[in-house]
Amino acid sequence: MSQPSAASSAARNDEITATIAQVEAQERDLVFTRFDNDDAWALGCLLVELATERDLAVTVDIRRAGQQLFHAARPGTTADNDSWIERKTRVVMRFGASSFLVGLRATARGTTFADQHGLDLQEYAAHGGCFPVRVEGVGLVGTVTVSGLPQADDHALVVEAVRRFLGR
Repeated sequence: MSQPSAASSAARNDEITATIAQVEAQERDLVFTRFDNDDAWALGCLLVELATERDLAVTVDIRRAGQQLFHAARPGTTADNDSWIERKTRVVMRFGASSFLVGLRATARGTTFADQHGLDLQEYAAHGGCFPVRVEGVGLVGTVTVSGLPQADDHALVVEAVRRFLGR
């Protein structure tokens, strides 16, 4: 098996760096002025509506302060999606950044999340799909998670819904 060329490795690193910058900008921009149970319900329904329109097999989960405020599983999902949600949520709450960003940062350092942090992969998953819920003047209060698609697509669906919800 051949090794990737220096040019392809450099291009891949540039792509990862650009994606990290994009996700960091999303996290700075997508901050709530408030986040209560009704907001979680409305955002969760928006995510389910988007998934239904696109016939996506995803599970949606929204939490605030450790309390699950919304959870829905579309046809085609399994209990394994719930496990992924738990693991992604732990990453966001521990590292204060989206699960996608935490994984990308490890890759950019030339390592893996597991090697970098030594955490049990049955408990933590630095894969896209869990986004921090931050409230202005408060900080991290919860998470919005999607599981069922490739990680970049899980992340993109959450970002799209949060962006719509916030009117941005």
